[in-house]
Amino acid sequence: MDAARTAGDIALRYFNAAPEVWEKSDGQGPVTEADLAVNRQLEADLTSARPDYGWLSEETEDGQDRQRTERQFIVDPIDGTRSFIDGAKDWAHSLAITENGAPIAAAIYLPARDLLYAAALGDGATCNGEPIMANGHKQLSDATVLSAKPNLDQRFWGGPPPPFKRTFRSSLAYRLALVAEGRFDAMLTLRPTWEWDVAAGSLIVTEAGGSVSDQRGNRPLFNNPHPQIDGMVAAGGIHHELITALA
Repeated sequence: MDAARTAGDIALRYFNAAPEVWEKSDGQGPVTEADLAVNRQLEADLTSARPDYGWLSEETEDGQDRQRTERQFIVDPIDGTRSFIDGAKDWAHSLAITENGAPIAAAIYLPARDLLYAAALGDGATCNGEPIMANGHKQLSDATVLSAKPNLDQRFWGGPPPPFKRTFRSSLAYRLALVAEGRFDAMLTLRPTWEWDVAAGSLIVTEAGGSVSDQRGNRPLFNNPHPQIDGMVAAGGIHHELITALA
């Protein structure tokens, strides 16, 4: 949590200050000097505190050393970089620790909104220190689901897409945190998903009483040699089962 707040202090110095921006190769989107500065600080702080942990970050060249460690940091220095560049507030720092493929500690911090979501395995989830709980008591047709519009393409579903109410936030980490907080009923992404986008949020959702899986209903496992999972569905109540049954 302290590392997440330090990351926020760094990122806010660049926010709405015309940071330098580059486009990554292979169409992977933009990266800013803020992403890189935050990544340097997080890697220095976290790996010096836990030198035996592996390191996986969107902004660090990946290697296989992390595969030989018992625990790993999985980090997205800024999730929602396009939102950051546009001057919107829905970008986040996403930090997780995983063990045997499962997240055991997590923090998601939105500096521009001063929202710090956190969880530890078995200890519940919080936002700014207050307990949070996922929600899922509505009919699916009344549910509010965070999702990009392409996820409602009929090719992803066995029949017509579910009749829920769709809305959007640019950061996957923030979408998961909002589900954990009970402000939305579910979130989904039906494309290959980078681990650093969802590792922290998946623990925060489950510790808030929600359910998380890949798009086929399987438990997501992290620290894979190629750090992607097969999409993600996160929801409170029965919505998780209903959505994955339709996919």
